[in-house]
Amino acid sequence: MRAPFQILAIPYKIVDGEPLFCVLHRADHDQWQFIAGGGEDEETPIRAAKREIFEEGGVTVTDLLPLDSICSIPVEIFPKRREYGWREDLYVVPEYAFAFACDDLVLSHEHTECVWLSYSEAREKLHWDSNKTALYELHSRLALS
Repeated sequence: MRAPFQILAIPYKIVDGEPLFCVLHRADHDQWQFIAGGGEDEETPIRAAKREIFEEGGVTVTDLLPLDSICSIPVEIFPKRREYGWREDLYVVPEYAFAFACDDLVLSHEHTECVWLSYSEAREKLHWDSNKTALYELHSRLALS
């Protein structure tokens, strides 16, 4: 059963002292985003993030950084919400953001390509505002460390 929350996971790496962020192109829509997906059954957001990172990026994550960024997504974005058994009076679902360091990804069928970009390049390419906000937070955190 699909849980009523979404996760967002930002792959990043540091190259020559500068952070790069991996942005993925969806196979079913012409848009760029980070790894995203929904919780299953009784998963917590952290468990869902680790599963989605493995499924979409081929990476087993042990060190996952929870971000403070949380957004609300209108349920109309999820056409199968009735099949999921979600309440009729559910209007938005939360999206929890995470980040993880990695060297490369192995893409699933959900994406056609990925590119490693600087902060400004990634921000320009991203489709969703929630991705841009979480990217801003991660970039700011990395600048302080």
